Amino acid sequence: MAQIDYDGRVAIVTGAGGGLGRSHALLLASRGAKVVVNDLGGSRDGSGGGSVMADAVVAEIVDAGGEAVANYDGVHTWEGGQAIVGSAIDAFGRVDVIINNAGILRDTSFAKLEEPQLDLVLKVHLYGAFHVARAAWPHLKDQGYGRIINTTSGSGLYGNFGQSNYSAGKMGQVGLTRTLAIEGAKYGITANVIAPIAKSRMTEDVMPPALLDRLEPEYVSPLVAYLGSEACTQTGRIYSVGGGYMARVAILEGEGATFDRVPSPDEVADAWDRIEQVGPGSAEFTQGVMEQTGKIVQALGISLE
Repeated sequence: MAQIDYDGRVAIVTGAGGGLGRSHALLLASRGAKVVVNDLGGSRDGSGGGSVMADAVVAEIVDAGGEAVANYDGVHTWEGGQAIVGSAIDAFGRVDVIINNAGILRDTSFAKLEEPQLDLVLKVHLYGAFHVARAAWPHLKDQGYGRIINTTSGSGLYGNFGQSNYSAGKMGQVGLTRTLAIEGAKYGITANVIAPIAKSRMTEDVMPPALLDRLEPEYVSPLVAYLGSEACTQTGRIYSVGGGYMARVAILEGEGATFDRVPSPDEVADAWDRIEQVGPGSAEFTQGVMEQTGKIVQALGISLE
């Protein structure tokens, strides 16, 4: 069996004061990583802040014999990203792994969306991933090694009612990840993105209890730990993960229809079946976040009755 360890490696985990981020930080630390535990300490909608959450996770790591420092900067600003990476350099002299996990929710239907619901959600989810990865990039390039794990969601991949802001930010992370994979390849830097479903303060009031009982964050972190290790060289990939279920998500393109001249709209309509067709093979489109959840429920054999 492969032995995944992080001896000598330094990892930054954003949004690590609870939920998925805490689970990621604890697992990496238990495998030898020195961890920067970043958390602004705010509420689910991004308001407020404080040091309690990050400090508590650092204490857990230290009490277990690991090494960690807390950072309380927000990922939503360029300066915050620089300060987060600076914490790693100041405390441990390097940075190897970036896990962009920080997130907030400000759900509303598109018809009711206002600037406050859009701006900060995009800044935390999309800009935040840019800010931290960009601040770390020169260090990763110079040392010829790095691992970046970003966090999308089923809402980002497939859309979800009331989450146009969140979905846009999350799908943006997919494009960012795939480009970082291309640009980082010659420097030994990989970039992958996960779409997790897990119990957290962001999901605890929107999922049925029977499902939440199986969706502990600890089921997601082993995939993150593998993607962030030297053992994993896959890059530019998307993975769905939750409750023990892990699967690669692919962006598919069919054979389509080809025209030897500019077609009329009527000819496009006539060729629509060929344009729409995706295959052959076993890959299928997942039509939405509820279907993604349903696949996991089915795979895990969980009854929601």
